[in-house]
Formats: sequence, structure tokens, C-alpha cells
Amino acid sequence: MLIPHPILGPRDAQEFTYLGPATLLDRPDGMAEGAGQAMFDYLYPRDNPAGPHRELWYHEQGDRSWLIVTRDTVTHEITGAELVKP
Repeated sequence: MLIPHPILGPRDAQEFTYLGPATLLDRPDGMAEGAGQAMFDYLYPRDNPAGPHRELWYHEQGDRSWLIVTRDTVTHEITGAELVKP
């Protein structure tokens, strides 16, 4: 599988580490009201979507960038990739 890196061009997926859904970037505030339940919901329940899904990938064997890759989980077709913005 080739991942279209926005800076480096197509790269083999073996250069990357899959980290999970892109929603992991939306970490809850650990000091807010109801933080215990919010953190539980953030850490443990996971969806298993069929179809287009936004995923977080780390370019471990390259420029060490973080990407959000849009991939169809049924066909593995990648329709886009963008750098994670801080």
C-alpha cells in the first residue's frame, strides 16, 4: 500500500506506524467536569468502520511527520493524506 505523503510523494506503508483513528487528536481536558468518563470514552471504546475512515499515521522511517490519511477500510484505497496541524 502506498501512502501519498504531501511533501515526499508516494511512500510505502511499511515506513509508517498506524496509530488509530484521527479522532485521537481530540483529547479531552483531564481537569474538566466529568473528565473521568470523557477519558474512558477517549481511551477504550473503538469503532470498527467499514468504508472511508480518517486515520492517524506516523512516518517513523522517514521525516517523522504525522499524517491524517483518509482510507477506505474495505478496499484499502487511500483517497487523501494531509499533515497534522499543531
